Amino acid sequence: MLPLAGLRILAVEQYGAGPFGSMQLADMGAEILKIENPREGGDVSRHVGPFHLGDDDSHFFQAFNRNKRSISLDLRGPEGQAVFQDLAARSDAVLDNLRGDQAPRLGVTFPQLQKANPRIVCAHLSAYGRTGARADWPGYDYLMQAEAGYLSLTGEPAGPPARFGLSVVDMMAGLYAATALLAGVISARETGIGRDVDVSLFDTALSNLNYVGAWFLNESHNQGREPRSAHPSLTPSQLFATADGWIFIMCNKQKFWPALCAAVGLAELASDPRFADYPARLANRAELTDRLDAALMRQPTATWLQRFAGSVPAAPVNDVAQALSSDFVRSEDRVWTYPHPRRPDFRMAAPAFRLPGEVMPRAAAPEFGADTDSVLRGIGYGADRIAALRTAGTI
Repeated sequence: MLPLAGLRILAVEQYGAGPFGSMQLADMGAEILKIENPREGGDVSRHVGPFHLGDDDSHFFQAFNRNKRSISLDLRGPEGQAVFQDLAARSDAVLDNLRGDQAPRLGVTFPQLQKANPRIVCAHLSAYGRTGARADWPGYDYLMQAEAGYLSLTGEPAGPPARFGLSVVDMMAGLYAATALLAGVISARETGIGRDVDVSLFDTALSNLNYVGAWFLNESHNQGREPRSAHPSLTPSQLFATADGWIFIMCNKQKFWPALCAAVGLAELASDPRFADYPARLANRAELTDRLDAALMRQPTATWLQRFAGSVPAAPVNDVAQALSSDFVRSEDRVWTYPHPRRPDFRMAAPAFRLPGEVMPRAAAPEFGADTDSVLRGIGYGADRIAALRTAGTI
């Protein structure tokens, strides 16, 4: 049995952060009922390009919503609220990624749902939190990266500020929200009492400063960008030039340093006092980089990877196409293929976790409102009531 089989979650979500978190739960067997507003054409990400799979579907939407079910439901009116209460009564949790001030307006908080279900857990993922001066502010990943200092840490020292190439704050916030939701469910199953749990994009970005944050808060060290994307204190741990491109080497344990020296034909450096330990190598990093560049540029990256395999931590510097086409990625089911109504061989990177012995679900993201009638029938709604809700524009 999949570890989250039997867990039902109402997902009032759109775009990236919330859907990414709920998709991890769906991949582990949870039933994710994605609530989409019929008056707005559903999740906005259905229309995010550049690649589309029809009028209300896109590659972007598929990337965040596999293994879910879609319910068309307008929560802004009393009829929609009544339906949502009925759904909550038969669910374990609600996950939303609404603007901070929107959750109570749409009736998705624990105080609003506890009469319907005292065990319901409501996980809120907002931009800046549900309280405080910015509760009503919209916000997105790149803004969080900018304000939380990420752009000052990314890129070359002489270059302009640069963001991560991926929406890392969105994805991390989604994972935090999923973790908090599961913690709430465990507690509710023990106590019979649900709760609200809160995650925000900004808090995620700030929390992820982690060790560089500790350096500033305790030692007033304001870490900036390092040349060659180097680690700020461990050396060599950075990019190096090869005969045909670049390689990233990470001697993050002392034992890897002599192994690297021997592999590149510079065994004498291992005992040179200028490079004997991390502080010495850091003090002489520019000279060390020149010496290693000169050695590494004698052979292409692939040759060095073969020579380093299992003894020196190293990786090629790939573009996206190379990353997804490598033999290592193609092995062990790291790219999934599954049918989509308009693309029978739709492909995506597999989840980061494995469930040995289990067959993990592989269903395309749902068409807008595809499961509305079946879900409502499942909670006891008859054909007449469903028809009336549809006529009123509630579903």
